[in-house]
Amino acid sequence: MKYIIKHIKFTALLLALCAGGSCDYLDKAPDDELTMDMVFRDKTRTEDWLAGVYNAIPDPYWESPGVKNYDMYADDYLINAGWEPWWDGVSKLKGNWNSETSWGGNYWGNLPTRIRSAYIFINNVRANAAQGVAQEEVNLMKAECQFLIAYYYYLLVNTYGAIPLQTWLSDFDTPVEELLVGQDPYDRVIDWIDAELQDAASKLPPYYNENRKYGRATSVMCLAVRARMLLFAASPLVNGNQRPAYANYVNHKGEQIFNSQPQREKWERAVKACKELIDLAHDNGYALYHEYNADGTIDPFMSYSNMLYKEFNQGNKEILFARPFDCNYSEHNRHATPFGISGNGGMGVTQSLVDAFFMRNGLPPITGYNTDGSPIINAASGYSETGFSAGDDIRKTKWIEAQGASSNNEENPVTNSGAYMMYCNREPRFYVSVLFNQAWHRIGNRQVNFYLNGADNNGTHDSPESGYLLRKRVHPNDDFRNGTVPYRPGILYRLGEAYLNYAEALNEWNPSDPDILEYLNRIRERAGIPTYGPGEDQIPAPAGQDEMRKAIYRERRVELSCEFAIRFDDIRRWDKVEEFLSGDMYGMNRYGNERSDDPNNPGAFYKRTKCTPRSFTWKNNWFPIHQNQIDKNPNLKQLPGWSGEN
Repeated sequence: MKYIIKHIKFTALLLALCAGGSCDYLDKAPDDELTMDMVFRDKTRTEDWLAGVYNAIPDPYWESPGVKNYDMYADDYLINAGWEPWWDGVSKLKGNWNSETSWGGNYWGNLPTRIRSAYIFINNVRANAAQGVAQEEVNLMKAECQFLIAYYYYLLVNTYGAIPLQTWLSDFDTPVEELLVGQDPYDRVIDWIDAELQDAASKLPPYYNENRKYGRATSVMCLAVRARMLLFAASPLVNGNQRPAYANYVNHKGEQIFNSQPQREKWERAVKACKELIDLAHDNGYALYHEYNADGTIDPFMSYSNMLYKEFNQGNKEILFARPFDCNYSEHNRHATPFGISGNGGMGVTQSLVDAFFMRNGLPPITGYNTDGSPIINAASGYSETGFSAGDDIRKTKWIEAQGASSNNEENPVTNSGAYMMYCNREPRFYVSVLFNQAWHRIGNRQVNFYLNGADNNGTHDSPESGYLLRKRVHPNDDFRNGTVPYRPGILYRLGEAYLNYAEALNEWNPSDPDILEYLNRIRERAGIPTYGPGEDQIPAPAGQDEMRKAIYRERRVELSCEFAIRFDDIRRWDKVEEFLSGDMYGMNRYGNERSDDPNNPGAFYKRTKCTPRSFTWKNNWFPIHQNQIDKNPNLKQLPGWSGEN
């Protein structure tokens, strides 16, 4: 992670900073005519520089070339193994990953460039009365850069765990030995980012009234990143982890990187950060997104679906942090659209995610798994995976993604007659999130056909290995046959996550606090399932801290499934990589060509079947520093596990 910039020419510097950005004006002047002074006394060039700093905010859908985000490493997604020639993540999931393996995201190489660019901006931006740039606007832009510096350091420490923290801007005369910065202890980095985010929040507004500024840094964004970061910092991976490899991991100065002694007060710090975020959001009009039926009741199908697509200025005040432009949702969604409906059809979900969704009565269908991988069925839930439905399941909703549904109806089917019983009587979020075999596809105007050699399973990488495709975040009006791909914001953080973060942290700090159920129930109410409590229409609340923890974990998996790496971060911070990301993954029988659930029939589609296994180990809690960086900087120490230690 070197910060040396060897060329004094501004143009060369800016080209590095704005690669892929919006710095088109570079083509309008010869290289040797642009100076730093010229940039920062010109409003357009100043704004372009700032846009270049923003440009590294991740695309929560799909970053080309290749998939750079690590959403798909989690156990929500199940990618067809045939993707391997095009996406190296398949090989990584099989365990083929070492310190010389590249990763498209390359935060280690890319983010420090933007951090340096932000520091240069802070040091050089100035008011420009002639071009309408007031000092107040300059102060806001500096605070935006302060947020971006802190945010990019958060991404770095969240990905690699042990990073150098350089909070000063080196110049061209800085000795090389001063630039070869070693890694700082994890908690020291967290404390610095925390302070910077709080300071930036004090200078930024909670939202902007000008649509042109949507997506720029706000105080709410600052506190959102802070709350997520401090929840991670309080979690078992970095709060008292007793693994010897972590306890013995020190930097070049001999300082321990990860604190091996648990500090319970970190949970209190996370609780306060989450509550401060929620209070600030509520005070400024942010709220869970709801749509309603004609009788005033919540329509959970439309609420959960459109929460992903509606814009902030369309009433979706659940969005706390978004990348509003240049999100490649088209490529992402093409891979989740069936092959026979002009998609690439290989981006599916796991059976364990299907199992995680609740039943319509709010109870979990599956409580665990036997050693042979078979499910432990919760008899009280009414769940069955035997047989097929005898009729349509009619619900009060305007959701029109099942055959026979109409926006003119107050009640519509959500599954049709003949659906496999596993998919019947499930909660609304399930239907919005998972495209299962024989489900209706409105744009295709037919049932999807995932049987072997069916319209949507050609047996290649363009078919769902698990027998499911991702439906969540795939806009219901996407039509790749006609090139119709409606706009949607790239949501990086929403209020629903803030509620669940708060409930989890509070359960660890003070498990008797009533706010735990209050915020957990707000999520369940919007989801259209019974809330926890003693009421007639409620279900009994989880008894004790351990049961509540399990309930929160399950709610997180369902509510936040397949949303920008949240599940992967959860698995890592709970230190459960080997539990969830090692061993067999399951789905339906992609080689089945019969509408049968007979486990003894090799042609039966509807039976649990092993898919490509995964081989992540505890070392995958962190990404490795690429060996070429270790070779350049002798003060860097490779992350535990990536050098072969146990």
